This record gives sequence, structure tokens and C-alpha cells, in this order.
Amino acid sequence: MMGFLAKRLLQAIFVIVVVTLLVSWAVRLTGDPSLMLAQGAGSVTEQDLINIRKHLGLDQPFSQQYFSFVSGLLVGDFGRSFLGGTSVSQLIADALPATLLLTFCSLALSLLVSIPLGIQAAVNQGGWSDQVIRIVSLVGLSFPNFWLAIMLVLLFSIVLPIFPPSGMTGVSSLVLPAVTMGIILSAANVRLVRTSMLETLSAQYIMVARGKGLKESVVLYKHALRNCAIPLITYVGLQFGSLIGGIVVVEKVFNWPGLGTLAFDAISGRDYPVLQATVTVLALLIVTVNLLVDIAYGLVDPRIRIR
Repeated sequence: MMGFLAKRLLQAIFVIVVVTLLVSWAVRLTGDPSLMLAQGAGSVTEQDLINIRKHLGLDQPFSQQYFSFVSGLLVGDFGRSFLGGTSVSQLIADALPATLLLTFCSLALSLLVSIPLGIQAAVNQGGWSDQVIRIVSLVGLSFPNFWLAIMLVLLFSIVLPIFPPSGMTGVSSLVLPAVTMGIILSAANVRLVRTSMLETLSAQYIMVARGKGLKESVVLYKHALRNCAIPLITYVGLQFGSLIGGIVVVEKVFNWPGLGTLAFDAISGRDYPVLQATVTVLALLIVTVNLLVDIAYGLVDPRIRIR
């Protein structure tokens, strides 16, 4: 187990190094931050732009700028924002809880919806409920997240003013963004649970459990579902990366004060330190979740031995 964790940690470090290197290089293709900072200052000379670049440290070679970023990263210091001079670490600390809240609420909602529906569809294979669930899940897979977010705002914030359209003002403001991501995730998870359950329900130990007179709910949720959990856990772990990418867009639509909104603002303002830090933190989240998924295999199915 310790050897496995050591190997995965080394892989995670390699991934983070590659991500930070690519991001640090790519953000410099978005434009010159000195031009953004000089806007509205009236007549600006080339010397003024040179002075701004020197003040921001952009006059240094790329290798030195990258080394400075990584050195700060190791001690939890992401530097300061180009636009306001605010500590980037503080900006990340303020935005990260909002993103994690939305992420885990979306995942929880997806699992609460997809597991019962997937089991229902498998138990009634070929029946009307199976057909309806499969059609609805296919429709859900066809929705772009930004379109669904806009439609939910129009319906439940404007036509029926039930939930606030944007911001983070309380539990009610969490509903629309969480439902948006939850629907997208549930559509795929329902089909996965259904397929896994169909394979499991035909197994001999399920017939034995039913022959013992166990309740159908016990057979389905205690015995069958546990063996379906491995592919579901794997897929949810893989979904986490796409979920993070989707949340970046959804946060902007709902003006949710998370890392996605922070990244969008950094891109538009060419704020290198904020964008580098945001992408690095998101990459760390994805790497951590994938590691936890591998560890969860052994907890769900003791037959699996991690080496």
C-alpha cells in the first residue's frame, strides 16, 4: 500500500510540474498585462510600459519567472495579483470553498438521482420505466451546461422568481448551479448504473440471495449495488475533471464566487499570477480525487489488493 501511494505521489508531482509549466507558458500568449494596466492612463510611452513590466517582473527570462512561481508555490505563496496587488493566496482561499461546495453538492445530487433511477431501469429492463429513464438520460446528455444554466435562470429566476439568478447569498442561491451540474452528471451516471446492474443481477450469488428470501431492496442495494460501485467510482473520479471544467463555465453564468469566476476575470485582465494559481489548484484537486478513487477500490471491494 505504501509503495502504491509513493508511486502515485510521484506521478502527481510530475503532473503538477507539467501543468504549471504549460500554464505559465500559455498565459503569456494572452497578451501583455502592461497594456491592460496602462489603459485609461492617457498618453503612455514605451518607457512607461517598460517600467510597468519591470515592476511586475516580466522583464526577467521565462525560466526565472517560472522558478519564482514554483518557489512560491512550495511555501503556499502564489504572489500578488497584477490588477489589485492583492495576495493571490488570499484570493484562492476565498474562492476555493465556494467551488468545493458547488462541486460536492453537484456530485451528491447526481448520485442521489442516478443510483435509484439506474437500478429502477435495470430491474424493469425493457419496461416503460426503463424506456422513459433511458430517453430522459439521453436528453440530459445532449444539454450543454451553459445552455441548461441559462434556461434554468430564465425559468426559475425570471418567469417563476423562486431562486436568485446569481451570486452566493444563501442555500437558495446554490440550487440552480448545483442542479445544472447535477443533471449533466446524472444523465451519464444513470446509464452506467443501469448497465452495471444488468450484468450483476444475472450473477449466481444474486439468485442465491433471492432464494434465501432476502428482501428485494436488500438484494439490490446491499449485494448488487456494492459490486456495481467499482465502475461507478471509477467513472465519478474521471468525471471530476470534466466537472471542474464545467463548473468554471457554470460559475461564470451564475456569478458564483468560486475559482471559475476568478479564472475568467484573470484571463480577461491578463492577470498571470491569479490564472497560474487557479489552474494549479484545480489540477491539485483533480489529482487528489483520482488518488482517493484508487484508495476507495480497496474499501469497497476487499478482493482488490493495491500494490
